[in-house]
Amino acid sequence: MKRTTVKLPDDLDQRLRHEAKRRGTTISELTREAISEHLGGSKRHLMAAAAGRSGRHDVSERIEEILREKLR
Repeated sequence: MKRTTVKLPDDLDQRLRHEAKRRGTTISELTREAISEHLGGSKRHLMAAAAGRSGRHDVSERIEEILREKLR
């Protein structure tokens, strides 16, 4: 794998770091994915894949409580 340096404006760098953290991935992986998708690469990810799979079965019953805990 090759290493490439890219200069980004501060606001784009901040958005990239935020998105990587939100997805729980690295900046490098997110950047590779974005470039591949932009260039028509075959590796495509569904952003909603596994949405709703928290491993908990009581989310719909406890949503208010769970949200309060997360927002603290």
